Amino acid sequence: MSDSLVVCEVDPELKEKLRKFRFRKETDNAAIIMKVDKDRQMVVLEEEFQVFEIRTTDDLTEAWLKEKLSFFR
Repeated sequence: MSDSLVVCEVDPELKEKLRKFRFRKETDNAAIIMKVDKDRQMVVLEEEFQVFEIRTTDDLTEAWLKEKLSFFR
């Protein structure tokens, strides 16, 4: 059964970005959004956000997510 398991590679450029992101000195909000490229069977960078703000939990709406993070395409 494990012979049919397909595992994606991680794009080398994304690995470097993730390393820098993990050890960054800034204390503000940031996000990296990744996606799987099915054709290349590779995890790649989709979007990167350096600073974004959420003032209250009421600000965290589906409309805000669509605008800021593009999750719901």
